[in-house]
Amino acid sequence: MSENIIETSGLTRNYGDICALKPLELKVPEGEWLSVMGHSGSGKSTFMNLVGGLDRPSAGSLKVGGEDLLALTEDGLARFRRKFVGIIFQQHHMVPYLTAVENVMLAQYFHSVPDEAEARSALERVGLGHRLKNRPGELSGGEQQRVCIARAIINSPKLLLGDEPTGNLDHKSTVMIMELLKELRAEERFTVIMVTHNQEVAAWGDRTIYLDDGVLVREERMGEKQ
Repeated sequence: MSENIIETSGLTRNYGDICALKPLELKVPEGEWLSVMGHSGSGKSTFMNLVGGLDRPSAGSLKVGGEDLLALTEDGLARFRRKFVGIIFQQHHMVPYLTAVENVMLAQYFHSVPDEAEARSALERVGLGHRLKNRPGELSGGEQQRVCIARAIINSPKLLLGDEPTGNLDHKSTVMIMELLKELRAEERFTVIMVTHNQEVAAWGDRTIYLDDGVLVREERMGEKQ
């Protein structure tokens, strides 16, 4: 993990008079699993949205995968997201009248060309080969999140973002999802940015950074306490 997939300098995001993220200096090596913790309003989701190209900084510099995101047009950011980023949200955001395999194919549609065989394979990788034709309402919370993981990895992203992806799950389902992500990361070698309120979930990462009122106040590496 010698090369940095994310590099920020003075990265700032303001919303009117509110400074959601204060000048941030951070480097994330390629392949790292970075957990991001902090109370509500600390800047966690703001940071994730910036590195995922979902939002634009107010100041500073931000490079992701060698791309200067501040220099990209809106079309350029859309291409960056399609090519480089997979996102798992707390809410599954599945289309209720589509089957599991159709929901995964929808992600392909926005990237390139839908391919049912690839979508089926992605669902089989997350243990849902027997649920291909089920709609969201027929799936458990853990199964819905596994569909979301399949949808996030279908285009082989280099950067996988998780915004409280286990926030609505019980402990058993949370552990199952985290073990699945660990296995997929070992296979695909993508970088993970995981936003969470849960210390146990954060502990699955290689490093945890703590944000408070938009400021990076401390960090820990797995097995360390600072």
